[in-house]
Amino acid sequence: MTSSPQPIDGPLHPLVRAYEGLMRFLAGSSMALIAVIMLVQVVARYGFNASLIWAEELCRYILIWQTFLFISMAFRAGELVAVDILTMHLSPRVLFMLRLAVSVPIVIFLALMVKYGYVYASRFSRQTIPAIDFIWNSMTGRNAGLTIIWIYISVAVGMALLLVHFVISLYVDGRALFRAPAATGQAA
Repeated sequence: MTSSPQPIDGPLHPLVRAYEGLMRFLAGSSMALIAVIMLVQVVARYGFNASLIWAEELCRYILIWQTFLFISMAFRAGELVAVDILTMHLSPRVLFMLRLAVSVPIVIFLALMVKYGYVYASRFSRQTIPAIDFIWNSMTGRNAGLTIIWIYISVAVGMALLLVHFVISLYVDGRALFRAPAATGQAA
């Protein structure tokens, strides 16, 4: 029982479609932004012999957000690594019960990552992001004042989204598994 995309029907369907569309847009636009920044960096460095000192740092921050923000989408699409040698030989009900037992420490771990990811990020509420300050200062003459908490909070946000996807996946798989015998029993 992998976490392949299960259709979400009912009243939440438009909300789920909007969420998935937003995540796809963010994934594509953030990747395009990295490509543009790096292209400008290469042209500036090799074409004009003037490197952009903020390009690498900004791309690193975007990659950090991509990693934590889109891991939940990879989980939903079933694209995370899974070892299923044992699970291939189990019945669907036993497999689900095993998955449920394994889910308890996973849910606890993700909840702790959300909590302590926020606690850790809060420690940097006064430290500004140098790359953003440099860019903003060169455009406006003053610092942006954007703190690095916005980089580190990506851990808590990403783990919270993964936790939501994980719990929904368990619910959808369990509902499909335990509804299926009742529906086939009536049809037979």
